[in-house]
Amino acid sequence: MFVSRMDSGREAGGGVAAGTVLMRFVWPHGGRSVLITGSFNGWGELVAMAPVEGCPRVFQAICSITPGYHLYKFYVDGEWRYDEHQSWVTSEYGLVNTLLFPMDANCNPTMGSELHANMELDNEHFRRVADVQASRHRISVFLSTQTAYELLPKSGKVVALDVDLPVKQAFHILYEQGVPMAPLWDFSRGQFVGVLSALDFILILRELGNHGSNLTEEELDTHTIAAWKEGKAYLNRQFDGHGRAVTRQLIHAGPFDNLKEVALKILRNDVCTVPIIHSSSDDGSFPQLLHLASLSGILKCIFRYFRHVSGSLSVLQLPICSIPLGTWVPKIGESNGRPLAMLRPSASLSAALNLLIHAQVSSIPIVDDNDSLVDIYCRSDITALAKDRVYTHINLNEMTIHQALQLGQDSFYPYELRSQRCQMCLRSDSLFKVMERFANPGVRQVIIVEAGSKRVEGIVTLSDIFRFLLG
Repeated sequence: MFVSRMDSGREAGGGVAAGTVLMRFVWPHGGRSVLITGSFNGWGELVAMAPVEGCPRVFQAICSITPGYHLYKFYVDGEWRYDEHQSWVTSEYGLVNTLLFPMDANCNPTMGSELHANMELDNEHFRRVADVQASRHRISVFLSTQTAYELLPKSGKVVALDVDLPVKQAFHILYEQGVPMAPLWDFSRGQFVGVLSALDFILILRELGNHGSNLTEEELDTHTIAAWKEGKAYLNRQFDGHGRAVTRQLIHAGPFDNLKEVALKILRNDVCTVPIIHSSSDDGSFPQLLHLASLSGILKCIFRYFRHVSGSLSVLQLPICSIPLGTWVPKIGESNGRPLAMLRPSASLSAALNLLIHAQVSSIPIVDDNDSLVDIYCRSDITALAKDRVYTHINLNEMTIHQALQLGQDSFYPYELRSQRCQMCLRSDSLFKVMERFANPGVRQVIIVEAGSKRVEGIVTLSDIFRFLLG
């Protein structure tokens, strides 16, 4: 398929609407009746495709599309099909093909993560897309040749918790050690079995605040991590064939797994970290916990390697508003499949925790009445409530986000580290410049703001970066 200019529009018998281009879609696999539909026409009308003169097995159709990211699918002889030789993903419409037509620098991007491999554009656009594809491929190849062993620091500590430890004590340990999560060790099984994270603390606080719950603050003194994980499985309705609660299996990696595999494990399983575990025995006994791998550490490897040759990677020079990256505040009249969650400082802590859970995000921009950035509230901030057992004498519906953030200023985060968390960028900043922000310790998201006013326009997370780079 390729983008045509106005002469192709006349050839197809029609003009081109403002802000759109003509795209030729091709189905090369034969059939009697071939139609196409996709996000470019709202998944509405089925557009008939005509055989190419002299090539009866090849069908084509010219459609008007807007620049951005699109999904599409073919309807061949009464069956839905996709072309496996072109870029494709799994979506709510099943297996579909994808394409990304580059946008102008001032356009707001749509969601997506695939560059189309077979677009025949005019020379300027083709070179641009090809360079981006080549850049992403170089990064992918680099990660495939590096192992998780590269992530291990020269010195450091890794905190692990026994599953028989009381939940209350566990969160005090997380707070005192200054870590937002820790792998869980089951002594009876002789293996690591899971992770206790800030999200667990959030869910427990919600249970404590639920008057219909069987969990009380006093019970936290004896309620073990293992008991909580089993109870959490019941809450999430995770059962085996016999009706027994089944906890989620630990997602881990070995020191010799390549970094691309580790990054994909994090993305596909929607986890924040993957423990790097090594065992010298074939049966996996006597495992050693070496490190907690994260996208942050992997990004630093990319940054170190490509920092001095970033100019040769076209993808790193693109402004972030021209690529499908992050979550953006929709403009008037635009729809957004994943709205950007924001709250005021006066909102309750309960509202923030509910939003973190239901929106499935790790952080929330805190804005004033003009939607200008004030601060950010993250999942890991919840551990600040462990200080002096604050969580035992507060009401989540009465404590404001501002008050909760005040507590966090005195928590285990040094002031410098807390200030670095709230990193900002402009829509015109390059991908490389945004990646530089993530190289700072403690940064998990970068807020896109309007120059001068600091009005929030979007947010980019580490997961967004890797989904784009790895497709």
